[in-house]
Amino acid sequence: MTNSPSLSTVGVPREIKNSEHRVAMTPDGVRELGRVGVRVLVESGAGAGASITDDDFVAAGATIVPTAADAWSAEMVVKVKEPKQEEFGFLRADLTLFTYLHLAAYPAVADALLDAKTTAVAYETVQLADGSLPLLAPMSEVAGRLAPQMGAHFLERHKGGRGVLMGGVPGVSPAKVVVLGAGNVGWSSAVIAAGMEAEVTVLDKNLERLRYVDQIHKGRISTLASNQGSIERTVQGADLVIGAVLVAGGRAPVVVTEEVVAQMKPGAVIVDVAVDQGGCIATTRETTHDDPVYDLHGILHYAVGNMPGAVPHTSTYALTNATLPYQFDVARHGALNAARHFPSIAHGINTVGGQHANPIVAESLGAQAADPLA
Repeated sequence: MTNSPSLSTVGVPREIKNSEHRVAMTPDGVRELGRVGVRVLVESGAGAGASITDDDFVAAGATIVPTAADAWSAEMVVKVKEPKQEEFGFLRADLTLFTYLHLAAYPAVADALLDAKTTAVAYETVQLADGSLPLLAPMSEVAGRLAPQMGAHFLERHKGGRGVLMGGVPGVSPAKVVVLGAGNVGWSSAVIAAGMEAEVTVLDKNLERLRYVDQIHKGRISTLASNQGSIERTVQGADLVIGAVLVAGGRAPVVVTEEVVAQMKPGAVIVDVAVDQGGCIATTRETTHDDPVYDLHGILHYAVGNMPGAVPHTSTYALTNATLPYQFDVARHGALNAARHFPSIAHGINTVGGQHANPIVAESLGAQAADPLA
């Protein structure tokens, strides 16, 4: 596969996913790219949902363009969420797309990228040498902090829940919250739920991670080694279950069966944060901010695929703080040259030249990956 040159234009289109109000770049990002001669084309209104005006972008040196097509005409497009079907026509062979892709959960997007031979770099598979995922972490933290908040809301009786107050009151037990996974999402969820004075149990297979949780919040958050038996017992007794199981780049493993869901307490709530990777609860299907919950077996399921979009101002700045250095490197060197210099970016490349490039993503889709740097 050939080298990719440095870029002269970066496009920032307005997000069109349901209730997605984040934007992929802030004015500070525009200013940073301008320092190295990269022109940024921002679709008019792209930042409005995150309380960033066109004038803010112009003051930083951006060019405001009237249509999505204009923004997509750039050599590299940076987004927040995967392209929707109505955006597939903008994909092309000389385009680099840098966004959250979650291709294991959205195979049609993978097919569109392969058909167009687009070079696609996924935030969620950019990976450091220690295995951490620096561009997934900030949105995992936001989604994790939102999960107990959403769960508490839908536990209210008039929303269809059990009518349980997270912290209870003196003489009345608090809500029982079970968090499946102790990564960034699970840890953040557990901390917030404990802060709401719920009774919180975190399950994970990684005992070192559980030791960390225990050391920080000894006595406030219980930890359990995750196995089928411990999952079944805790989930069946929970008022709120938060799914936070992650496999980098791959489909989330299903750790709670439909049979177990059917045995939960009527009116209990499931918040499956892993839904954008297929979900870790068997009964999960993706919902939207406009229609966030559904009832199955008497259990309310909240499974919004872009949870951080509910707080777009906070989320935009949290995301772009992390993504800007990588956007800068890709814009300055081109995706493949940047990947040669920075192995973390090499992990991020999911498709190039009509081929899969990330082995884990490819395997999850029943395909094989080629070396993008060969």
